[in-house]
Amino acid sequence: MKTCLEVLFTPADFAVLPRRDLGRTACVVFDVFRATSSMLTALAHGARAIHPVAGIPEALAARARQPDVLLAGERNGLRIRAAQAGGIDFDLGNSPREFTPERVRGRTIVMTTTNGTRALQSCRGAAQVLAGGFLNLQRIASHLRQQHPEEVLVVCSGTFEQPAFEDVLAAGALCERLWSDYGDGDVSDGAQIARQVYGSNRADLMAAASMARNGRRLLAQPDLRDDVPACLQMDRWSFLAGLEADGTVRRWD
Repeated sequence: MKTCLEVLFTPADFAVLPRRDLGRTACVVFDVFRATSSMLTALAHGARAIHPVAGIPEALAARARQPDVLLAGERNGLRIRAAQAGGIDFDLGNSPREFTPERVRGRTIVMTTTNGTRALQSCRGAAQVLAGGFLNLQRIASHLRQQHPEEVLVVCSGTFEQPAFEDVLAAGALCERLWSDYGDGDVSDGAQIARQVYGSNRADLMAAASMARNGRRLLAQPDLRDDVPACLQMDRWSFLAGLEADGTVRRWD
């Protein structure tokens, strides 16, 4: 069976996915700083589900239908406040450290972020969609090596409309773990680039992240700087997080 390993770097790349046949494709979405890392943290701490939505109006509509959901999200890296959301402060921002067991256990969270939730939504036509991070990287790799889907598409959420270095690092780390299974197949230049970027920086991910645009921004803010090491923890958890048919991300053990 011919196999394919591909990495997309920017929102312009993943924006066209709804028009692409993904019926034989497993998609892995990375938004390391910070959406997918926060989703994984929430699920690890007992959240029932995360419903990623593209924009603030969709999040508010979900709250109107289900008043008990938690609203989470950011714009320009900061929690969405009442002035941006029709007078409603969001319950949570986009810091994984906010998603504590006390806040999220048993709750459904509706989340909107600048890029990560858009990236997940763009993959909904795929055979399976996984929310990924360094936090569960080995579990994702083991799952894909076991299932061996014909096509693996790694989607980097990016920052604004540009690539995000930290997402490329995570994509490269996953490609490295899959190389023995997919390296002899149809490998995109994006996968080659990501793997080489990771290989050049794997010895010190914190130093690499400090060079990233998002890493510099977070590290410069006292309230957010601890998010960087929190998101770079390698293989903290051993579960998968997958996008379900109803549009929610749930824990797959």
